[in-house]
Amino acid sequence: MFATLAQYLSYPFIRYAFITAVLISLCSALLGVTLVLKRFSFIGDGLSHVAFGAMAVAAVAGITQKMVIVMPVTVACAVLLLRAGNKAKIKGDAAVATVSVGALAVGYLLMSVFSPSANIATDVCAALFGSTSILTLSAAEVWTCVITSLAVVAVFVLFYNKIFAVTFDESFAKASGTSAEFYNLAIAVIIAVVITLAMNLVGSLLISALVVFPALCAMRVFKSFRSVTVCAAVVSVSCTVVGLVISILASTPVGSTIVAVDIVVFAAFWLVGALTKRA
Repeated sequence: MFATLAQYLSYPFIRYAFITAVLISLCSALLGVTLVLKRFSFIGDGLSHVAFGAMAVAAVAGITQKMVIVMPVTVACAVLLLRAGNKAKIKGDAAVATVSVGALAVGYLLMSVFSPSANIATDVCAALFGSTSILTLSAAEVWTCVITSLAVVAVFVLFYNKIFAVTFDESFAKASGTSAEFYNLAIAVIIAVVITLAMNLVGSLLISALVVFPALCAMRVFKSFRSVTVCAAVVSVSCTVVGLVISILASTPVGSTIVAVDIVVFAAFWLVGALTKRA
């Protein structure tokens, strides 16, 4: 097994996949803790469907660099949902659900009617579940992911205290002079960027798993925000690496395998948390 894995790692596209997967899972876990605590995790699911719709438009238009369309559209939708959500007639989760289902339906419709390739089923499966798209990344796409991921981590570290304050007590943060609206907006924009990057890893339908499961695992064992964040990052990166290795060796879908590993690890953390609480 180790000899086979070493042979696979000799190929550049496999190394690209591991680098990208680790960075995306790290960013997803850092933001996942905040989103789960603020009960914003549903935004990730909604934006992932928006990203699928934008990607379908890019595919139909024949644009090879899909990030040029997908990322701005997803970020713009995140801003609109957050800024207009409280003022619109359709609010909260209803607004997210409306945009989510609409983008998913329109994206699939466009790919069905104006299919850019003969095998529409494969294209849709790759977009929704990740398939093997993580194994076909170019060097330019990997560098884009590296730079963007490092920027996300840097923003999280630099504004850690502000994000912590907004996460736990938004009213107190406003009273102490912190612009809660600005940081909520920043969180929404960053998660939109992470979702765009994660589409190549697990697909649009499974992105929420990268955001939610590591945070829930850490919360079963730890209590402080910092320890939960660190644990979630370790769990997320570990599950992604293990899932990617299993996927390569067993020839299983990358996204589904990673999520399956997340589920197993969450069950283990749930058991440890239950035993610790009982003790």
